[in-house]
Amino acid sequence: MLKKLTALGIALLMAMTVTACGNDNDSNTSSTQNTTQSTQKATEKVTEYAPQRTKNKTNAQGLADNIQDGAILHTWCWSFNTIKEHMKDIADAGFSAIQTSPISQCKVGEDGGMQLQDKEGSVNKGKWYYHYQPTDFVIGNYQLGTKEEFSAMCKEAHKYGVKVIVDAVMNHLTGDMTVISENITKIKNPFHTQGEVTNYNDREEVTQGRLLGLTDLNTQNEEVQQYELKYLKECVEAGADGFRYDGAKHIELSTDDKSFASNCWEVILNNGSKFQYGEILQGGSDKITAYSQIMNVTASKYGENLRDCIFNSDVSVGTLRDFAVNGISPERLVTWVESHDNYCNDGNWMNMEKFQIKQAWAIICARSGGTPLFFDRPSGASDTDQWGDNKIGAMGDKFFMDKEVVAVNKFRNKMIGEDETLSNPEDDTTMIMIERGKKGFVLVNIDTEDKKLSNTQTVLPDGEYKDVVSGSKFTVKKGILSGTVKKNAVVVVNNA
Repeated sequence: MLKKLTALGIALLMAMTVTACGNDNDSNTSSTQNTTQSTQKATEKVTEYAPQRTKNKTNAQGLADNIQDGAILHTWCWSFNTIKEHMKDIADAGFSAIQTSPISQCKVGEDGGMQLQDKEGSVNKGKWYYHYQPTDFVIGNYQLGTKEEFSAMCKEAHKYGVKVIVDAVMNHLTGDMTVISENITKIKNPFHTQGEVTNYNDREEVTQGRLLGLTDLNTQNEEVQQYELKYLKECVEAGADGFRYDGAKHIELSTDDKSFASNCWEVILNNGSKFQYGEILQGGSDKITAYSQIMNVTASKYGENLRDCIFNSDVSVGTLRDFAVNGISPERLVTWVESHDNYCNDGNWMNMEKFQIKQAWAIICARSGGTPLFFDRPSGASDTDQWGDNKIGAMGDKFFMDKEVVAVNKFRNKMIGEDETLSNPEDDTTMIMIERGKKGFVLVNIDTEDKKLSNTQTVLPDGEYKDVVSGSKFTVKKGILSGTVKKNAVVVVNNA
C-alpha cells in the first residue's frame, strides 16, 4: 500500500509517525527502563577501516586532535554559513568537532520548507526530516547551503582546530519518486523492491525493506556503491573529516546471510575520512557488535539509561559504569544525553530541563570511554515549546556555551589518555564522581540539597583544589576529599 502513496500521503504519514527518516523506529527500548547489560572486555579483530589517530593529544587550540578523544557539537539544522559564523564560539566552548545535518540534495518542503516542523496556522511549511530524504548524492541543498559554502565552513573550522563530521544518508532516498535524480534512476536496478519494514527482528526485512515508505537503495548493486563512494570522497575533498551514517543497520553486512549480504560497507567506508560511525539504535536484530568491527557505533541504550538515572535521582555507579553494548570497546562508541531522534520523537524533551541535560552531559563527557555528542536544541525551545523559533538554518540554543558545559569539555580535552575511576561520594547515589588519572575529577550532585564531603576517598594527591566553575575549594588529605558540593551542581577540578 505504501508504494502507491502520493508525495503528500508520504509526508502525512511521516508527520503522523513524527519519526521521519532520522529514526530507525526501534521502539522496543523504553525510556522508562532503568536497566543495564553486563559487558565483557572487547576483543576486536583488525578491520579494513580504523579511525586515524594523531601523534599529538591536542592541537594548537587545545582541542582534541583525534575526533574520538574530544566532544562533538551536533549543529542540528544550522546552515553552513551559520556554523561558519559561530566557529569561534564552538572552539571556545571546547568542542573538537561539529556534526552537520545531511548535506546532500534533498526533497524540497512545501512553500519553501524552512521550518523545523509544521505548526498550526503556519504559512511557510517545512519539516526537518526532509534532510533525510535525499534526491541525489551531490553536496548542497536548499536548507543548509551550497557546496561552496560547505567548503568555506570546513576551511573556517580547520582554522580553529575543529573537525567536521557529515551526517550521511546512504540507505534510502525520498519516497517521492518524481524528484529522484536521473543520475540514480538511470542505474540498472537501483532500488530494493521488497515491502515495508514491519519486523525488526527479521534481518533480511530490516536491510532490504522500505523504511517508513522511503525508497530503499539496492546497496548490493556495485554501481550504486560506487556512486555513493564518489559522493563521500567529494565530501572529504571539500573538507569533511568524518561521517555519521544514518540508519546504518538498514544496510546489510558482508557477514549477513549470503542470500542478501554485500560488501557495501567495505566499499563506501574506504573514502579517506578520519572518523566514521553508524547510527545503530539498539533493539531488534541490530547486530551492533558486528557493525562495531568495521566502524564506531552509537550507544543509544546508554543514553536512555542515563536519562532514567537523572529522572529517578539515582546516579549509582553500578547502573552507569556499563555502556550497555554487549562488550564493545568504549573506544568504539558514540554517546549522547539526547539525540535528534530522541528529541523529536519520544517526548523526553518535555522532561529534561537544561540543568538536567548539563548534569548528564558532565557524566558522559568526563568519562574516558565513548565519544560524546552534544545535541543542540532549537533556539527558543522550552519544556512547553519543542520547536522554539522553528527556523531551519538558524543557530540553535546557546546552551552549548554554558559555563559548566564548557568546563567539562575542556576537562575532557586535558584528560586525554588518563584512566577513569567512578564512585558515589559518601556512598550517596545522588552524587557521582569521575576521576581521571591523578589529575582531576568531575563531580555531579543531582540532589536539591547541598552535600558535605568528609569521608570520600580519592586517588588525587594531597593538597587544595579549586572548582573551575564556582571557585569552591576542596581539600585532599591522606586520600580523603573534603568540601561542599552545592545542590544540582557540576564541579570540575583540574590539576593537569
